[in-house]
Amino acid sequence: MVPATAAQAVPLVEVQVKGDLDAQAAPELHRLLEEALALRPQQIVVDLADCDTIDAAGILLLMDTHRRAVRDGGAVALRSPSERARRALRLAKVDRIMQLLPYANVALTPAGQVVL
Repeated sequence: MVPATAAQAVPLVEVQVKGDLDAQAAPELHRLLEEALALRPQQIVVDLADCDTIDAAGILLLMDTHRRAVRDGGAVALRSPSERARRALRLAKVDRIMQLLPYANVALTPAGQVVL
């Protein structure tokens, strides 16, 4: 696979999480997020609508993905977390670093900003 250049970057990649985002599920999500990062998107949206809980391993994976995306000029947003998942994200202060999107409809402006 040839790495994407800035000219080849895609505006948005969406990754859907089904089931709990815990230490057992983190390796598979890590693989998917690696593929997403390789595309050098302006925005990665991780859809958590079907994810009931997130543990420390899942939070660390999301934070690392966000750090790497920002380093490459992008960002990560989390969409539709359950109340339980939202509570875990707030306790870890993830909501201060990544945008939590409450709605399923997400669009990007030409500047790469998320619009609800």
